[in-house]
Amino acid sequence: MSRAFVKENDADTASIALPERPRTAHTNYVTAAGLAALKAQFLTLLDSRSELSAREDMESRQQSQTVERDLRYLQDRLESAILVNPDTQPADRVHFGSTVHVVDEADRRHIFQIVGEDEADVTRGKISWFSPLSKALLDAQVGDVVTWRRPAGDMELEVVAIIKQVASADG
Repeated sequence: MSRAFVKENDADTASIALPERPRTAHTNYVTAAGLAALKAQFLTLLDSRSELSAREDMESRQQSQTVERDLRYLQDRLESAILVNPDTQPADRVHFGSTVHVVDEADRRHIFQIVGEDEADVTRGKISWFSPLSKALLDAQVGDVVTWRRPAGDMELEVVAIIKQVASADG
């Protein structure tokens, strides 16, 4: 009988290695909140690893592989993290960690915070420091009009306020 029709052993299936999570080529700048979130995720995964190691079922073994892969990824992100001190940044210009209030061409107000890659979440107004929007805003001052180059067409944004990130007591 051909090997193609033989049922694989559960142990064989469990040992298939997951691909590693992709690493970015960008510098891993983080805010104090972003670094704290990475640490919290890492600790949560350590707890999950302990819980899963106590179980013997196939699903737990598969989940363990995912947890181990994610722990490797987060360990790398923590080791490569560069905490940006907001106190070293100019208060009158948009920089990493700034929260920026802008008004678009339709007179709608938007608020964005420029953060690290792992902290970025556009639904919460947190944009990665290397995104096209961040690139348009970085180094701008209140009153400046910047051009956000987008696939849907360029958009002019006026910077109306810049709020400097406050340094964390533990960061």
